[in-house]
Amino acid sequence: MQVVRIYTGDDGETHFEDLELPYEAIADAQVTAMSGASGVQFRKTAPGTFIDWHPAPRRQYVITLQGQTEIGIGDGTKRIFNAGDVVLADDLTGKGHTTEAVGTTTRVSVAIPLVD
Repeated sequence: MQVVRIYTGDDGETHFEDLELPYEAIADAQVTAMSGASGVQFRKTAPGTFIDWHPAPRRQYVITLQGQTEIGIGDGTKRIFNAGDVVLADDLTGKGHTTEAVGTTTRVSVAIPLVD
């Protein structure tokens, strides 16, 4: 499984980075190390909802459960995330990114704020 990290580079702009999760074998499963979280928040967003430039409010995983979202970054690149896709929002400074619920289905997502 891949996670897409959005982060602020040295140039003050948000960038995409594809990350492979580090799994290890435990018994009959593959697991990652446990991460600390401070809560869980579910969100419903109507199709067509656009959130203009903003940095992430905190370092968090955002997982799309239903629908689609399009995230745009400063260089004009946009990526669409579908149900099951995981984003690590890590662009805490700078211009940030845009977010739009695309398609015809209400987007449902879950945010999991991380504690370091």
